[in-house]
Amino acid sequence: MAARQPTRNMFAALSACFSRDLAALISEDAPHDPTPNEFIDLVTRVRDGVNPVSEDLVDAVTELTDALNGPTGDQREALSRARAHLRNAIETTH
Repeated sequence: MAARQPTRNMFAALSACFSRDLAALISEDAPHDPTPNEFIDLVTRVRDGVNPVSEDLVDAVTELTDALNGPTGDQREALSRARAHLRNAIETTH
């Protein structure tokens, strides 16, 4: 399923904000202009590699997936919650 344009733009903003920090946590290079699915894969690799029981990373993956596949009206809220979980996870890991 292709991401709807507003969702793709919101994923791009999240990716631009968090990809470098997330990739550094698992000693990878940050992806260049990742698709929403590639960004979710990065978060999943961090969750699995850094702390597989990190509730924030588990919740971030869930919210990102819901935003990608859920109803259009719920996307902004899901991505907002994902952003908070990602921020918390990065702060906790450092």
